[in-house]
Amino acid sequence: MNFTSLAAGLPLQDLIVGASIYFPPLFKAVIPGFFLWLMVHRLLRDWLYAGEIWHPMLMDLSLFVLCVCLALIVLIVW
Repeated sequence: MNFTSLAAGLPLQDLIVGASIYFPPLFKAVIPGFFLWLMVHRLLRDWLYAGEIWHPMLMDLSLFVLCVCLALIVLIVW
C-alpha cells in the first residue's frame, strides 16, 4: 500500500500524531520563538522593568508574540 501526501515538499506540513492529536504549524514555531524570546528578554530586562514602560508584562507578552511570529517566518523561509 503506497501513501502519497499531496502536501509533500510544502513548508510547515501539519503534524498529526495518532488519529486524534493535531499540531498546527504555529505550534512548531512556539519552541524556537520561546528560546528567541529568552535571549531578547535577557537583553531588555533591565529596560523593561526600570519604570519607563507603563506595563512591562504586556510589553513582555508582545515581545513573546513577535518572537513566535519571527520564528514562524524563519521556519517558512527555511
